Amino acid sequence: MIEQFAAIVGPANVLTGDAAAPWARDWTGNYEGLPAAVVRPASTAEVSQVLAAANAAEVPVVPVSGNTGLNGGAFARDAVVVSLDRMRAIREVRASERVAVVEAGVILSELHDAAEAEGLIFPMTFGARGSARIGGILSTNAGGSNVLRYGNTRQLVLGIEAVLADGRVLDLMTALHKDNTGPALGQLMIGAEGMLGVITGAVLKLAPQPRAYATAMVAVRDLDTALTLLNRLQDASGGAVEAFEYMPANYIARHLEVIAGARPPFDAAHETNILVELGATAARDATPGPDGTVPLAALLEETLAAAFEEGLVADAVVAQTEAQRREMWARRESAAEITFHRRPFVDTDIAVPLHAVQAFLDGIRARLAALDPDADDFVVAHLGDGNIHYTVYPGRDDPALMRAIREAIDDTAVGLGGTFSAEHGIGLSKLGAMARHKNPVALDALRAIKAALDPNDILNRGKTIPR
Repeated sequence: MIEQFAAIVGPANVLTGDAAAPWARDWTGNYEGLPAAVVRPASTAEVSQVLAAANAAEVPVVPVSGNTGLNGGAFARDAVVVSLDRMRAIREVRASERVAVVEAGVILSELHDAAEAEGLIFPMTFGARGSARIGGILSTNAGGSNVLRYGNTRQLVLGIEAVLADGRVLDLMTALHKDNTGPALGQLMIGAEGMLGVITGAVLKLAPQPRAYATAMVAVRDLDTALTLLNRLQDASGGAVEAFEYMPANYIARHLEVIAGARPPFDAAHETNILVELGATAARDATPGPDGTVPLAALLEETLAAAFEEGLVADAVVAQTEAQRREMWARRESAAEITFHRRPFVDTDIAVPLHAVQAFLDGIRARLAALDPDADDFVVAHLGDGNIHYTVYPGRDDPALMRAIREAIDDTAVGLGGTFSAEHGIGLSKLGAMARHKNPVALDALRAIKAALDPNDILNRGKTIPR
């Protein structure tokens, strides 16, 4: 197989042994294993030939883009990694249509830069934007900090190009907003984590670049109060809230402890801290008045001042400069670094209805105290869409205890009408939760689709769908 792959992509792009080591460890460090080989195609045609050869020999394949996943989806011990890192072309940015045509290996920040050059944005963003690639973002249906306004990755995709397990190319690279010619097959690939096909390209929606942002750190009484404030800001701004991020007191304390040079958001500590950002695309909301005040910033300050008078807001700092705004965002985007600074850990990304966020935290903390009195927890959340990144640091390094903690977290979220996976995918770490909580009929349907598209089960074998 090595010789066959080398004939397709060139010997320099088939890596084994020590040369494959960069693909042997995931971002969390929880999954390690040397691939049998790493094959780096440079085109859809080469991906097609590689998969056709692997399928004929029934060799397991793991598609990898940026390798920034958190659930073991790129674990590839003894399998062949098909890395899309050479497929980095932004084929076209059509500003008049507000779409970008890209290959799967494009790094997210590169797409941000290309869109910005046209006065537009690709509105998906998160802390790993400098290393995450489009193929992985689509394959996990990634979320991020501004899903509240723009939606998940799924809502930002118009067209898909993917190579099926047998090498056939599914070319659905359309920029159409309406295409009612049967079920949306391209959408099957989004969130499938490479088990149905290897995404090689996409047509993505772009959005107008906000002319102005208004950003603030706000301390509120509790989470219910925070949701009241969110609704007021949405009503006052006409739905211009881009982010509404929850960072409790223990998050702020850990940030100050781990990140060199970090500063607290307020003079006094508060239990419930929110990063809120509004974005304005209309000139009337973004053009400074005679006194230099930007209307959007004035709106945010006025809304916060009224909430302060009512006792809803305990403290607030509105960014007056871009440097202050970036400092606020740096605090939030340090979450992964802070989370993985301490081990062992159980990291999760559950979601619940907005009204149930506090109920989740209360419920899981009661269960955690019974399971492991010595455990600590760590929370950060996209509060505007109910997505909670809940991490537990067990009192001892005990795999059975860690499984019990994960199950308690998943069960608590599902019991409140939520989900055990909001934006990071399933991979290996959530297979147990899929078996326990996914509707059995849905699982049967997924297995049938997998068998139809990948009858030899070569693509990301053993992941996403429990056997």
